[in-house]
Amino acid sequence: MELPKVNILTAGTFSVAILSAAGGSIWYASNQASIIEALQSEVEILNIQNNQADRTNLIRDVEENTEQIDEMIDILVEMQEEYEDADEELWEEFDGMLDYFTQLVKLQSRVAILEKTVEFTRRDGM
Repeated sequence: MELPKVNILTAGTFSVAILSAAGGSIWYASNQASIIEALQSEVEILNIQNNQADRTNLIRDVEENTEQIDEMIDILVEMQEEYEDADEELWEEFDGMLDYFTQLVKLQSRVAILEKTVEFTRRDGM
């Protein structure tokens, strides 16, 4: 059996084509690697900026919440003072009503004693 005859020029062209393709693939891969590195660097920078923005937003939110809490505390203190004043007024009115009822009971007792006295004197004939 005889081996086919290969033209050296065709084999050389084929070899050059394979080497060119391999070189192109290597160049493409290295180019992609540098693009990936650049993108990773950008992502790190964006993460740092995002973290700074998050911290700034967090600080702003905490300050706003602190102000709102302080306002709410002031409102609660005012309401507590108003409640205490109203409570004092209510107890004063209650004490006044209690005195009124005490006097009413004493008066009813006197009237009852007078009625018994009148009834007793009528029976005795005085």
